[in-house]
Amino acid sequence: MRDLLLLAAAVLLVACDPGMPQTVSTTPRMNAEHLDEAGAEISARVAPARLGAAVMNLESGELWALNGSDRFPMQSVFKAPLGAAVLAEADAGRLSLDETLTLSDNDLSPPYSPVADAYPGRRDYTIEDLLVLAVGQSDNTAADVLMRRIGGPGAVTAWLRAKDIRDMRIDRYERQLQPEIVGLESFRPAWKGEAAYRAAMAAIAPNVRQAATARYLSDPRDTTSPRDALMFLAALARGELLSEASTARLLGIMTETSSGANRLAAGLPKDARLAHKTGTARTDLGLNPATNDIGLITLEDGRQYVVAVFLAGSSLPEAEREAVFADFSRAMIVALR
Repeated sequence: MRDLLLLAAAVLLVACDPGMPQTVSTTPRMNAEHLDEAGAEISARVAPARLGAAVMNLESGELWALNGSDRFPMQSVFKAPLGAAVLAEADAGRLSLDETLTLSDNDLSPPYSPVADAYPGRRDYTIEDLLVLAVGQSDNTAADVLMRRIGGPGAVTAWLRAKDIRDMRIDRYERQLQPEIVGLESFRPAWKGEAAYRAAMAAIAPNVRQAATARYLSDPRDTTSPRDALMFLAALARGELLSEASTARLLGIMTETSSGANRLAAGLPKDARLAHKTGTARTDLGLNPATNDIGLITLEDGRQYVVAVFLAGSSLPEAEREAVFADFSRAMIVALR
């Protein structure tokens, strides 16, 4: 502790010396008390669901978190690190974004998937096509095909570990994870499309579906913490994960997405930019296992913050769940002034 205090004193002396370069942040500190109050109010509102949230100033590294080290199911949030891992393979020369993959029946995954809906009318997609569909439109089939192309869920998690992102793990393909949440076996081509998939779900007894969802909510697989979501976003924004071109490409896709218009984006000033990835589990028997949104915010004055909000095990209607994100986003903006 004494060494840490001496180091802190030395840093302050350097910062106060007009002859030395400034090492302190030029952006205002966050109003942590305001975020504490907002977090407590929203948590009470959503109880007994679990809320996790975190915000970090990219310039200073200042961080605020609520349940920041707790694990939450990612759902489609994982498609942002998947996209980064794919682009890392392209940067390394191990694949080309122009490479064409031809789909078969066994490549299809559960809804949401425009790729599965279009099959077999369309079978051929470039890696670039699949990247935009997976990250920008949250297409499950596109994500699974990309993940298999670069070595599977374990390869993505290993890449994250190599980048020192330790509490974000990807364990299953969507064609495994989504059916398991409701007690179904691994996905079958006959279940493609919303109507067929809902019919397959309806054939499973409600108590079996409830038990499967409860297991999912306590499962550490395919989860992350709000803090590690920030670590991923910060490393991406700082250019520590990918080449400059690939960083711009992924953030561009995350900015152009129409997903989550009523979540974090709804609480931001109109002149702010948001590059983000949402995640949403299917609501079944009145329970929504996961509603999420993580992203990079650029304010009009150029300040940048990364934010992650996770809501697990909620029985609230969709509009009320999404309002949680918009309200947190508004509170965050107030705290950043």
